[in-house]
Amino acid sequence: MEKQWVLQKADKPCSDRLYEQLKIRPVYCRLLASRGIRNFKEAKAFFRPAGDMLHDPFAMKDMHKAVERIEKAIREKEKVLLYGDYDVDGTTAIATVFSFLKTQYPGLPLGYYIPDRYKEGYGISKAGIDYAKTKQISLIIVLDCGIKALEQAKYAKSMGIDLVIGDHHLPGDRLPEAYAVLNPKQQGCDYPYKSLSGCGIGYKLISALAKKQDLPSYTTGQYLDLVATSIAADIVPVTGENRTLAYLGLKKMNKDPLPGLKALITISGLKKEIRMEDIVFMIAPRINAAGRLKDAALAVTLFIEKNVEAVSNIAKELHELNNKRKQLDKEITAEIIERINDEPHLKKRKTTVIFGSDWHKGVIGITASRLMETYYRPTIVLAEDKGKITGSARSVKGFNIYEALKTCRPFMERFGGHKYAAGLTLKPDVLETFSEKFEEVVAATINPEMLVPQNRIDAELTLPELTEGLYNMLLQFEPFGPKNEQPVFLLNKVKDNGYSRIIGGKHIRLEIIHSDFPGQSIAGIGFNLAKKFDIAGSGKLFDLCFCIEKNDFSGKSHLQLRVLDLRPSEIEGD
Repeated sequence: MEKQWVLQKADKPCSDRLYEQLKIRPVYCRLLASRGIRNFKEAKAFFRPAGDMLHDPFAMKDMHKAVERIEKAIREKEKVLLYGDYDVDGTTAIATVFSFLKTQYPGLPLGYYIPDRYKEGYGISKAGIDYAKTKQISLIIVLDCGIKALEQAKYAKSMGIDLVIGDHHLPGDRLPEAYAVLNPKQQGCDYPYKSLSGCGIGYKLISALAKKQDLPSYTTGQYLDLVATSIAADIVPVTGENRTLAYLGLKKMNKDPLPGLKALITISGLKKEIRMEDIVFMIAPRINAAGRLKDAALAVTLFIEKNVEAVSNIAKELHELNNKRKQLDKEITAEIIERINDEPHLKKRKTTVIFGSDWHKGVIGITASRLMETYYRPTIVLAEDKGKITGSARSVKGFNIYEALKTCRPFMERFGGHKYAAGLTLKPDVLETFSEKFEEVVAATINPEMLVPQNRIDAELTLPELTEGLYNMLLQFEPFGPKNEQPVFLLNKVKDNGYSRIIGGKHIRLEIIHSDFPGQSIAGIGFNLAKKFDIAGSGKLFDLCFCIEKNDFSGKSHLQLRVLDLRPSEIEGD
């Protein structure tokens, strides 16, 4: 699908004010303003993230109660169980809290539990509580789930088990009856930053405990690489405290990663400095493969294990599981695309809701993401599991799929998630009715512009402005992620110098010149843009939008453009 090019409007008064205060190039001020940076103080915090910028964990509602309950368990050597979700965020959260408690309080009887994706589904399960009861557990610390577990919390209470729930998902109208609920999004919570990951909540919990126990900072800081992994993988905003945590976590990961992460880095073939995109595309899929195709506890074991040979073997197993996951995803996606293309009425809809009884439940979330990108509309992929229809939902930029699902609540047994991603289980025999209702809700509420993918461009540049200095300055805008995306720029009316070519059958290699700047050129790579090679190879002027990166090859390094799109230039008088 062709993308619309949108040059972002600058907040000029803010940009001008930053220019006066910072004395840096206007393009940098524009980038800062678009990220909500308004003055010198905020710019300094943005460019120099540090540990002392993290918020007091005790500012979070119920944190005092949570810490006091855990201290009681430590004093009385109660049996404690960590209970978490089976994705990257959940497994890193469990590993973070487990490793801290096990290291600092070795006498504490401690275990962890992750529900089986297929037998128990998402969130706190009755089976998990029953397991805790058989093990004589008196305290369960729940991480990355539980905020809607009303019945399960009552059940745990009836068993004499206290719950401390640490979750970052949107609360419902009522909160579970837990001993303590840690969630910055709950009403009455004054915590300054609302968008922490599940592992981020876990990190704040151990930070509070360390503060209360007067433990040195390294006792918690050694797990920051796990927190950064969760932030990248769970697609939470990389702003405010999350950006600081991600920055510090990446420093830790590149200097002294936990053995499990080091093994994943090695098996992924990453040899350069690790960045957020490496976590998203290389590390996180291998972690997720455990819960998708086998047992998420495998990922937790990887992170808490210190033996190098053991973690290497687990990393290899996760690598193999991920290869299997990719093949399943490829097969299911191809099947769905063929089905949609064969049924014209499906192509005309504002949504994709599609079901396959034999599709692997563990990969349909990834498949939903691919379909959303292919057809660019809110997408739900459903599969059958033990007689129930469960699925994953993904949304386009700007559209809140969680709110749309709330309108369809009568057709669902359960659902939960975020603005752009959710999980759901349908009631029996309502698939077709649900599909029509979801289409109706989305069609009535979505802005048609949201159904057209965009290249959102930060600023227009000229060829001489593409310098090492610009690249080095942009490095200070990292780590990138939602709400702090890698800057995208525009070059207008450039020309191929005759050396551009198709490589690998799918990509294009560009050599770009501009008539206003003779003697200057720059290379670019456009992945999966071979179909647009004729635009560059026509000899006519064209425009391109791109990110700036370094190409390191054979010991040499040079700037290049990572071309996102290109189009024929609009010539005056045409």
